[in-house]
Amino acid sequence: MFKLFRAALLAFVIPGAALAADPVFSKAQRDEIVRVVREALKADPSILRDAVTSLQSDDEAREAASTRSAIKSNAKALFNSFGDPEAGNPNGDVTVVEFYDPRCPYCRKMLPDIETMLRKDHGIRLVYKDIPVLGEGSVLESKAILAAQKQGAYLKMQTALMTDPAQPSAELITAKAHELGLDALKLNADINSAAMRDRIRANLELSRAMKVTGTPTFVVGETVIPGMVDVGQLQAVIAEARKHAEK
Repeated sequence: MFKLFRAALLAFVIPGAALAADPVFSKAQRDEIVRVVREALKADPSILRDAVTSLQSDDEAREAASTRSAIKSNAKALFNSFGDPEAGNPNGDVTVVEFYDPRCPYCRKMLPDIETMLRKDHGIRLVYKDIPVLGEGSVLESKAILAAQKQGAYLKMQTALMTDPAQPSAELITAKAHELGLDALKLNADINSAAMRDRIRANLELSRAMKVTGTPTFVVGETVIPGMVDVGQLQAVIAEARKHAEK
């Protein structure tokens, strides 16, 4: 009976969506079910609210299951991809993956909060996934930051570019390289290498597999946190992941 009632409610909320698509019910049965539901809603309108809440809960449960499945399927690429840039404790008990674009204003705003969090919590291993999604300027800066990693200066170049309001350019990258004491010629060669293009492509493919729709996006344990988040909320998710790992 509940199946019929729930299906009828769905059809009532989204006309024709459930009952019309279910071959189990004849037209007469569908008409009768919808009539009963309408009468019930007149008598107690809270039924509709409860039904919508139930549908939303089901959707959230399916979304959570889908997220867990995506993390499990891409675990190696997310957490243990050779050569990924890291910050924090390389042997930390909790790994946080951040998909970010160096030109993203929200990523830039969170940068100092992330740095402070890592200074306070020495159990965090932060893995960076550079995904330039905001145009050619983002591509250039992502490549420059990753190229700097080859000279041991990933975080220095990341900070230098993400705290500079200037528009990205080859001249800016070269100037930053000189300021940081890097080999600018090598940096530019690495920026323009096929290996760098492949690396960026792999990050973007992983972001699509994880259904990342914006930056920043964080992955912690079995949780995906999309968009800019208060660092306190991020710390709470980290604490929960740590607690889960200890069980």
